Amino acid sequence: MELQQVPDDQGWAPQACTLPTAERPLRVAEFDAFFAEAVTAVRSAGAGRARMELRPEPRVAARAAGLAARETGCCSFFTFTVTAGGGALALEISVDDRHTEVLDALTARAARLIGP
Repeated sequence: MELQQVPDDQGWAPQACTLPTAERPLRVAEFDAFFAEAVTAVRSAGAGRARMELRPEPRVAARAAGLAARETGCCSFFTFTVTAGGGALALEISVDDRHTEVLDALTARAARLIGP
């Protein structure tokens, strides 16, 4: 039998998150796959804000919106905005001052996982 490593949240699932602990590895894996398959660049957009450039495809926009809606259901301190225009697609993420370290951990993870 092969053992699988379950990715940890590396700091971006604080105690304020209401997602059941058993479901967190699944959500982390879902974000990891999204970062690797859909995100082309990650950058800071100011204090408590980040911007992820996405592959400009309708299914990527739908996937980003679905993931954002589920994440705000358990971590209400996140605000996600999907923006499409001029042939570009982006996911903007913001948090309040108390959760900037959570956003930093999330964007660092995304930067490590983005595809070529």
